[in-house]
Amino acid sequence: MDSEQRISNAKLSNIADGLLSAGCIKFGEFTLKSGLKSPIYIDLRQIISHPKLLVDVSQAYLPIISRLSFDRLAGLPYAAIPIATAISLAGNYPMIYPRKEVKTYGTKAEIEGEYHAGETVVVIDDLATTGGSKFEAIEKLTGVGLVVKDVVVLVDRQSGAKESLAQAGYSMHAVLTINEMLDYWESTGKVEKDKIEETMKFLEGSV
Repeated sequence: MDSEQRISNAKLSNIADGLLSAGCIKFGEFTLKSGLKSPIYIDLRQIISHPKLLVDVSQAYLPIISRLSFDRLAGLPYAAIPIATAISLAGNYPMIYPRKEVKTYGTKAEIEGEYHAGETVVVIDDLATTGGSKFEAIEKLTGVGLVVKDVVVLVDRQSGAKESLAQAGYSMHAVLTINEMLDYWESTGKVEKDKIEETMKFLEGSV
């Protein structure tokens, strides 16, 4: 399915517009963690302050997830935990999550929630850039005997994550790619053409 067909889907266009209006995707000049100056900034943590958008986002994951074979969802901290929770409620899927910091007291759990070694989990995240954070989480999950085959994200920033994960034997699926959204916003006039062009040029150079 090409990007025009995908983004013309009412639900997906609602998400692209919702992310823009909620300030999850901003255009301007931003300094990234790497020190690079970027014309676009993606912060999907803002989704939690917009309940209708969170519902739309969770629903958009379901067609992808329903095609996969798994026992549980694994939401990645912190941005994807509310998204994974919403997907869990919408699809009645049991959920777990790997902790960023291992508890030093009580059960000293690395993974929160019920799970059993040998089960397959689908990793849920918000954004895919290079794939680094996904590998860290997958290592924690496989370290306790869980099986990971698929990673599903809301937005693929198209900066190498899909390819890196594929080389390691994992399949990454995205609800939307950044280029699909840029094409859509340009065609609908939601974002100025010069900002779109500047962003596309930046993204091509940063891969």
